Amino acid sequence: MEERVLGVGVIGAGWMGHVHARAYARLPHHYPELRIRTRLVAVADSVPAQAEDFAARYAPDRVYADWAALLADPEVEAVSITVPNTLHRDVAVAAARAGRHLWIEKPVGLTADDARAVAEAVAGAGVQATVGFNYRNLPAVARARRLIADGAIGTPTHARVHFLTDYAAHPAGALSWRFLRAQGGSGVLGDLGSHGVDLVRFLLGDLERVVADTAVFVLRRPLTAPGGSHYAVVDTPDGPTGAVENEDYVCALLRTRGGVRVTFEAGRTEVGSQNAYGFAVQGSEGLVAWDFRRAGELTVSAGGDYLNQPAQTVFPGPGDGEYARFQPGPGIVMGYDDTKVIEAAAFLRGVEEGVPHGPTPEDAVRGAEALEAMARSAATGAWIDL
Repeated sequence: MEERVLGVGVIGAGWMGHVHARAYARLPHHYPELRIRTRLVAVADSVPAQAEDFAARYAPDRVYADWAALLADPEVEAVSITVPNTLHRDVAVAAARAGRHLWIEKPVGLTADDARAVAEAVAGAGVQATVGFNYRNLPAVARARRLIADGAIGTPTHARVHFLTDYAAHPAGALSWRFLRAQGGSGVLGDLGSHGVDLVRFLLGDLERVVADTAVFVLRRPLTAPGGSHYAVVDTPDGPTGAVENEDYVCALLRTRGGVRVTFEAGRTEVGSQNAYGFAVQGSEGLVAWDFRRAGELTVSAGGDYLNQPAQTVFPGPGDGEYARFQPGPGIVMGYDDTKVIEAAAFLRGVEEGVPHGPTPEDAVRGAEALEAMARSAATGAWIDL
């Protein structure tokens, strides 16, 4: 079969745009059997310095200041959408209607309505779409899912899921788009909470009810130029500031349709916690637990002994998810960028076969509905049914 070359464009030349470009470049190394390859045709970004830096590193054929101009480029057949959340809906809907396949970062807009609009546009246009819920792709997470499904820990009863980090802990952290409701939506709910909810659904199934509380811990932040990183600290103590408009923290109780109780926590101002993402799923006969910072390890307690049953550290390896694409044997840790290579492969496989692979816009809709239910619960104090 003749190999197809797919012209791709990257819309949004920030850090995640770089991650996507690197993932496309690495596909032939890890997925040599794919009969579809990419050519980086164009990048679009309204911040000239970002576009120029991206172009210098990855050498696209063309650079656009306007994403609509990129979508009009006849050589662009598929796009990566790595722009701020406020642009997700407009860009993704326009891309689908233009017949472009799309690999879009979560949370796919500011609201569940945004995610639904994208899902409907994708379905109506008959294009393929993959969403960036990449923590699914780590082999340890794939193994945990298999163990739970196979009954290795008995019947799942309850779980703890946390996504805690410190990127917004410094009070002089810049007021980037992530802290503004019109651009960043529901704060840490859409940013880290969306990943956490997706992992709950991936491991334990859809949610049925939620109750939640939220808080803003850093009320004002220094203003910064457009395009600034949410990791940036502004060294002007007497400079202008703006109000933080969305949530720094959420804690919630979730109940799945299968009756599993979940304690859920996400925060971005957690001093001493750097990307402390993970879960522990308790079953009637055991436990499986994982920490992203030790991504190549899985804690497993199984065997049905109940009392004094030991927990062991297991190293995922070939046979767990896509591990064998990257490493030959257990104990060699895979990284964040590897998860995006796996995601890029799922996207291209969907384009090649004409059926979805990897997380879909429908997954983004289900996740966004749960996050909006948490926000409503935080405002009323009531349990919310999904």
